[in-house]
Formats: sequence, structure tokens, C-alpha cells
Amino acid sequence: MSRVLLATRNQKKLVELRRILEAEGVTGVEVVGLADVPEFPEAPETGATFEENALAKAADAAKATGLPAIADDSGIAVDALNGMPGVLSARWSGKHGDDQANLDLLLGQIKDVPDERRGAAFVAAAALVHPDGAETVVRGEWRGKVIREERGTNGFGYDPIFVPEGETRTSAELSPEEKDADSHRGRALRLLLPELRKLAG
Repeated sequence: MSRVLLATRNQKKLVELRRILEAEGVTGVEVVGLADVPEFPEAPETGATFEENALAKAADAAKATGLPAIADDSGIAVDALNGMPGVLSARWSGKHGDDQANLDLLLGQIKDVPDERRGAAFVAAAALVHPDGAETVVRGEWRGKVIREERGTNGFGYDPIFVPEGETRTSAELSPEEKDADSHRGRALRLLLPELRKLAG
């Protein structure tokens, strides 16, 4: 059994990757999180792109633990805000990880934008770095629009205000399995499957 470190303390992300591997029939890979390995100093996210941040996190984790490491960086890019919040999504309101404050600020900023110009995309970059330094970086995008009020409880971050293309429900109203199939992170993680299959032997 090969161990792969997903460089996160977010239990939902660990469950998501394990679910995707199971659904795709990838066995022989055990996904562990940062809580399962000795602590190491984590560098702040200072990259200008999702790819830079994901790669830096994965490289740090692989170097510190000697395990192949996956990291992702994701956020929402709103057309009417010229692609912002982008890499600043998690700290848009000034405080990292305050989902409600971030969401409220974003809704306030585009309050006067008409419905037909409220396009957006969830974007995720995922990086896999091996202890020998070999790296793979992939990107997944999920287009949709930002609605005016929150709906749904099956998500976090901006999920309750994002309606994917072809859907009437928000991302937070989809089941976990539906989200895995389509979401930006699901798309990015599936692009890493060929590499993860190699690890599984």
C-alpha cells in the first residue's frame, strides 16, 4: 500500500479524494492528511496563481515527510470582478477562512451587477510532488454564475451562491457524489489519476 499525503487539515478534502479514488477503482493508495504526519513548518500562500500555491505546498510537504504529496489551491473567479477574488478567495474579507464574511463581501460587491453578467468559475489547481522532486500540476475549472442569496448546506466557501452551468441548484445543494463528478477540484484531482495509478503499482 503506497501512502500519499494530501497536504491539508480539511477533513472534507481528504474524504473527497478517497471517494474519487474509490469511484475510479484506484486501490493500493492510502491517502493521509497533515494530521497523520509529524508537524512541519508550512509556508504561507504567496503565489500569484493557484498553480504556484499548490506546487509550493506540495513541494514543502514532500520534502518534509518523504511522501509523495498532493496539494491544491482553489477559489472563485468572478467575471464582473475581473477574475477576483481568485487566489485571495479564502481571505477576501481580510481574515483567512471566514467563509460567511467572504461570501457576504462578494455578494455586496456585485449587488448591482445584472443577472446576465454574473458569470464565474470555480478554479482548482492540484499539484503532485514526489520526494525525488518530480512534479505534476493540473487545473480544473467549473463554470457557472453567482446568484443573489445563499441556498443549500452541502458545501463550504462560496458553494451556496454558485450555480454551475446546466444546473438550477447551487453547488451547496448537490450531493457529494454529484459534486465529485463535476466540481473544479474533482476535475483537477481526476487529472492526477494516471500518476496515482502508477503509485498504486
